[in-house]
Amino acid sequence: QVPLVESGGGLVQAGDSLRLSCAASGRTFSSYNMGWFRQAPGKEREFVATITANGGNTYYSDSVKGRFTISRDSAKNTVYLQMNSLKPEDTAVYYCTADLWRLTSHPTYWGQGTQVTVSS
Repeated sequence: QVPLVESGGGLVQAGDSLRLSCAASGRTFSSYNMGWFRQAPGKEREFVATITANGGNTYYSDSVKGRFTISRDSAKNTVYLQMNSLKPEDTAVYYCTADLWRLTSHPTYWGQGTQVTVSS
């Protein structure tokens, strides 16, 4: 098990920025690829971003590329999602994920989610 706890969600206006954090428990944080997925009302859950275990590579969905940045701090067992130039279509519940192998789909571990709402 890899307990994941997200924070940082909230209500913002279009064009604003927000940073999500995800704290992971355990001593094996540096072994996991860490990611973010989101689910908007009435839509399927979708991939947002992933950072590899060693932090050397990042992957983004086309819809957030250039606006969102994923990073990790191994000393704090925390992964971040910096979201800039937010749009109403970014409104969703954002989930932190962890997986030993997978990068952009079907991660093994999920957090409970944090709501992000972007008003126009």
